[in-house]
Amino acid sequence: MTVTIYHNPRCTKSRLTLQLLQERGIEPTIIEYLKTPPDAETLKGILDLLGLAPREFMRTKEAAYKENGLADESLDEGQLIAAMVANPILIERPVVLANGKAAVGRPPENVEEIL
Repeated sequence: MTVTIYHNPRCTKSRLTLQLLQERGIEPTIIEYLKTPPDAETLKGILDLLGLAPREFMRTKEAAYKENGLADESLDEGQLIAAMVANPILIERPVVLANGKAAVGRPPENVEEIL
């Protein structure tokens, strides 16, 4: 089984999710998404797997959300995805991909259902 985690090592939930995977004997591919953000196509695929609209996957309390006027309801899906690609701090974390599914590790135990 191939498992990938979009990880931020400074985030407690992300570290706990990675630890949970490793405790189950899983050594995931780790993508530090702040250093290597997903492109728009990849991000759209993740959103589709999660069943979420872009705004539902955004960290709305980040300064970049307000600074870029992302609360504007007239922004379409493409514009919101582009904003997350340009400002990956806006992407909810951590995200685990496994078995053709995705889960947000908030709480970390959420990822168990896709393993």
